[in-house]
Amino acid sequence: MTGFAGLATCVHCGFCLQSCPTYVATGDEGDSPRGRIVLMRRLDTGELPPDDPSLRYHLDRCLGCRACEPVCPSGVAYGPALEAARAAMDDRRTPPVVVRLILHVITRPPLRRLLFGLARAARPFAGALAGWSRVGFAAGMLAGSRDRRIGRDPREPFRSHEPPSPRAADLPVAVFLGCIQRDLFGHVNAAAARTLRVNGYTLEEAPRQGCCGALHAHAGRLDAARALARENVRAFAECPEALVAATAAGCGAMLREYGSLLADDPLAEEARRFSARVRDVTELLAAQGPVRGAPVSLTVAYDAPCHLAHAQRVTDAPLAVLGAVPQLRLAPHEDADACCGSAGLYSLVQRGLARAILERKLNALAAANPDVVATGNPGCAMQISAGLRAAGRPAPVVHPVELLDASYARAGRYAEDAVDSRGP
Repeated sequence: MTGFAGLATCVHCGFCLQSCPTYVATGDEGDSPRGRIVLMRRLDTGELPPDDPSLRYHLDRCLGCRACEPVCPSGVAYGPALEAARAAMDDRRTPPVVVRLILHVITRPPLRRLLFGLARAARPFAGALAGWSRVGFAAGMLAGSRDRRIGRDPREPFRSHEPPSPRAADLPVAVFLGCIQRDLFGHVNAAAARTLRVNGYTLEEAPRQGCCGALHAHAGRLDAARALARENVRAFAECPEALVAATAAGCGAMLREYGSLLADDPLAEEARRFSARVRDVTELLAAQGPVRGAPVSLTVAYDAPCHLAHAQRVTDAPLAVLGAVPQLRLAPHEDADACCGSAGLYSLVQRGLARAILERKLNALAAANPDVVATGNPGCAMQISAGLRAAGRPAPVVHPVELLDASYARAGRYAEDAVDSRGP
């Protein structure tokens, strides 16, 4: 099985143990990267069948956060092996109903738009139901997807601190809209587009783009992920010179792996070229400075999404974006690089372990005591927001570009109608 080739360099040194949130939470070797690599190697050689209970138990409990990869001195490629193992297991079982339902909905635009439209209508009231119960936590997650309009009073117009001065637009970029990101976090995509324009980018469109396939790949449904990848490779071929801006870390990590995902596909070369064009939106902004805005006097705790910091190895660019906002104060916290327990659909099917991992994050944030939390992935934003609400500390959770966007609007860099063109 080709996905397991990346495990060959593992020497079982144990450097990965303390980086693994599930091992830290349980202390079980089987819940560590080292233990899971032993299981996956046995699966690869046929010593364990795909329906082995121990194999399933420990691999299902893996977050797929890939925090083990940056600390590994041997360069083990853990993520692709995990997806290959889950694909092998998926052939012998039916995923939970909630997983099948979500994967079905997000790949069918009419149904997705209908259901997420109802969700948007309900979310202004969802915060009142937030709590630790299953329903309460789901309500908190939905409330966490709202546009919080941080850094400004929506009842007052922005005061222009300086005249508009956008840079000459000569760098083409197309924003990857996503599915959950498009329908629940459209305000983030809009903020990304505005801030990119200020920093010298021209926006192009890929109207036939769709779901990135990350949730399918993480669930072991690689054939479905490949089908979605082919659609996006073809869609972005319509703007072949443009860089591709990802506003969701999970999507960005998946898009960058299309080259390997479609390595044996007729579109392999096109997929490799596409993956080479993908950047996180903060990388594009940092590459251009970014332009500084007007003051926003807040204390922010930056929480690094796993698939940005560990899978894509992007760590400095989000801080550069936050650094372009005068008077924005960073409040470091000790759990900033650790997983929050969201991990795609993980928090829905591994609630107990996800909760234990989240509580560690919440304790670290409580010690930092920020006005706002910034993170670059929708699942992380909803998970952390729901946890903060349930714990009685409802600090807003936003994408870094939203803070830069507020700073630019305060500086008068946008026309008034552009400032207020956000989703509900």
